Amino acid sequence: MRLKEENAYKNEVEKENGGRVRLKEEGRCKGEVEKESQRLYSTMISGAYQQKLVVGYALTSKKVKSFLQPKLERLARTKGILFVAIDLHRPLSDQGPFDIVLHKLTGKEWRLILEDYGQRHPEVTVLDPPDAIQHVYNRQSMLQDVADLNLSDCYGKVGVPRQLVIKNDPLSIPDAVSRAGLTLPLVAKPLVVDGSAKSHELSLAYDQLSLSRLEPPLVLQEFVNHGGVLFKVFIVGETIKVVRRFSLPDVSKRELLNNAGVFQFPRVSTAAASADDADLDPGIAELPPRPLLEKLARELRRRLGLHLFNIDMIREHGTRDRFYVIDINYFPGYGKMPGYEHIFTDFLLGFVQSKQKRCPANHS
Repeated sequence: MRLKEENAYKNEVEKENGGRVRLKEEGRCKGEVEKESQRLYSTMISGAYQQKLVVGYALTSKKVKSFLQPKLERLARTKGILFVAIDLHRPLSDQGPFDIVLHKLTGKEWRLILEDYGQRHPEVTVLDPPDAIQHVYNRQSMLQDVADLNLSDCYGKVGVPRQLVIKNDPLSIPDAVSRAGLTLPLVAKPLVVDGSAKSHELSLAYDQLSLSRLEPPLVLQEFVNHGGVLFKVFIVGETIKVVRRFSLPDVSKRELLNNAGVFQFPRVSTAAASADDADLDPGIAELPPRPLLEKLARELRRRLGLHLFNIDMIREHGTRDRFYVIDINYFPGYGKMPGYEHIFTDFLLGFVQSKQKRCPANHS
């Protein structure tokens, strides 16, 4: 085995220990610690030639904690998948070799690094292309593909709420809203999704005068009553998984008349408890039709050029077949998706299988 591969496995052993060996040195002799470390290392080396896939990952510490959970890494190893952390302080081309680069970092410098790496190593799959990801980091552009799709069939219709982009001058917002003919209340969201908690916060504006208190750049969306339930449609390649989340409650005409001001909310769909087991009205709780979701996901994969994303979707209250997409998120919190370990590892192995079909001589 090459020295680089041995080092990769040795690093994986140290990661598997999660620091346990170093901590145990306080209460155990050094010889015992070395034996435990060597045992784990030998176990991994013995299965090295069964390895199918090396996935280099560049993720924030928060994403590593939520996504690379021990149960995922254990399952991945049984399937021959090894996750290796990318060192951002070293040239990417000096690391690996990787079969797949999995990433969710922002910034122009990182995009340029990945673009250069992709040109130098076309044999490596980069999940996903930086330009495609950048497209959904802007709320002005992320929903345009849904609007252009104008999806409507016998299972329902999918659109986007009417919205308005405000890039500067908060004092101009009330007049801009009047000219656009938007109906209150309005949901205000930051224009750019940069991965921070603040970029996922939202506000609900009840009256026109209070709109000037908002902070551009932002997107204003008409609020659509949806029974207080949101559908998070997780997409991993061609696999779709839907979960319910509690969302903002409906706003009645009386509430609209009696309330004024701008009310701020945290990231509603993730902060709230799951609504999957709640005792809800069937008309509210019923999941969107599967054929409609499959068609929507297929079209958005093609238009966005992404494999890993989720769609935040609502059903207009009082209807059965009128749906709105209100957000699209790249590489969402898959750790909260039931069965994500099997779904994600099967998805990764799909790339290996496709490579074997294209280049059987390389895998003989």
